[in-house]
Amino acid sequence: MDDLQDLYQQLILDHNKSPRNLGKLEDYNRQAQGYNPLCGDKLQVFLHVEDGIVKDISFEGSGCAISTASASLMTQSVKGKTVEQARATFESFHQMLTEDSDNESDESALGKLVVFSGVCKYPARVKCATLAWHTVNAALSDSVKPVSTE
Repeated sequence: MDDLQDLYQQLILDHNKSPRNLGKLEDYNRQAQGYNPLCGDKLQVFLHVEDGIVKDISFEGSGCAISTASASLMTQSVKGKTVEQARATFESFHQMLTEDSDNESDESALGKLVVFSGVCKYPARVKCATLAWHTVNAALSDSVKPVSTE
């Protein structure tokens, strides 16, 4: 189990150091802003949705390692999915972090996102991990109200 935890930690550190899909998307048609007042994480998510499919996605902002890695992995997970699939992934991810469960995370449904499964043990860090997800959910809904984890 320690080897698995080390692998998870390495993946989070890699996505923090070299975030994927970082920067403002040029041809976005949806966007949302998110803020975690507890630790100061701020980010903005940009989407290009066409025919109900997330054709492209990016983010920019600043945050802790968990927040940045979560945003990076979120963009990889959501890109190419339908809006409904993206929302379902949000629900699965959120459930993994917020519900008491002894069940192993369903890796087939969440893929690499299971690296965040241990975050549920640290309630203050759950907000860091879910900020990008709440923000993308707002963008998928075309909401103009900024998202806050409070």
